[in-house]
Amino acid sequence: MLNNQLHKKWGLLLFVLIMVAVLAACGSEGDSSENASSKEGEKSSSDNSKEREIEHAMGTTTIEGTPENVVTLYQGATDTATAFGVEPVGIVESWVEKPIYKYLRDDLEGTKLVGEETQPNLEEISKLEPDVIFASKLRHEEIYEKLNKIAPTVAIDQVYAYKETVKLMGKTLNKQDKSDEILTNWDERIKDFNKKAAEKLGDDWPVNVSILNFRSDHARIYFDSFAGTVLREAGFTRPENQQSDKWGMKLTDKESINEMNADVFYVFMSDDPAIKDNYKEWTNHPLWQNLDAVKNDEVHMVDEVTWNMAGGIRAANLMLDDLYDRFDLEK
Repeated sequence: MLNNQLHKKWGLLLFVLIMVAVLAACGSEGDSSENASSKEGEKSSSDNSKEREIEHAMGTTTIEGTPENVVTLYQGATDTATAFGVEPVGIVESWVEKPIYKYLRDDLEGTKLVGEETQPNLEEISKLEPDVIFASKLRHEEIYEKLNKIAPTVAIDQVYAYKETVKLMGKTLNKQDKSDEILTNWDERIKDFNKKAAEKLGDDWPVNVSILNFRSDHARIYFDSFAGTVLREAGFTRPENQQSDKWGMKLTDKESINEMNADVFYVFMSDDPAIKDNYKEWTNHPLWQNLDAVKNDEVHMVDEVTWNMAGGIRAANLMLDDLYDRFDLEK
């Protein structure tokens, strides 16, 4: 009987010791989880408040954390913001298809308009209390300091530099991974198009092109433009007289038509009666009839928004889609 009592006491003592150990472990685990959660929160908070120096076309700007309220002051920045899944609090009015390009309307429904790209409304921008403003040196150099007083303002040089806009936006918005993803996808598509075009056209690849635009009182050849950059990346070439880093050439004299000569013409223009009349005048000129693209029936009308006006990475992909279709290549 004594042995039985001793066994019961030792069993009870052992049970108590086991329970104490289990409770201690649970408490330790809870403390550990709480500490880990606390540290993770501190790290997240630290990341969000971390200052970064962003170098851009107008200098260096300090950005703190991850900006949320974004204002875009050129078309390419508005396009690119939507590619990042960001809806700006303020944008400038589109050049055509006013007030917002059709392909962006679903993503920007109800977004506040803050004037024109060449003349943004500073008062309206200020009311939106932006965390950051995306501008361009080309359009906004004279008002840059005023913009920078409203909110940290970063800028690219040329409005059509779609890849530079992606890079700048990724760094500024603390979305570097998304920036890398967008550009990697673009590079893969470019390589794919170039490969398939070369396989299909053989010795006729690369294609030598001119990008033409007609206005009411003159014509233009675009060189290092938005469309010119996309075509160059995709493997196309330009005539020797168009090998320039300038935006292009303005032609006011029809005797200069020979400057346009290339194997293929891509032409865009606005749907305006005066412009259409001018186009007829130029294309009825005897010199036009002697151009290689005209003789080979390689004059193609293209969409002016996708090929020129929009200027962002989404528009670049839409333009590349158009090229896939024109050459009957699988996307």
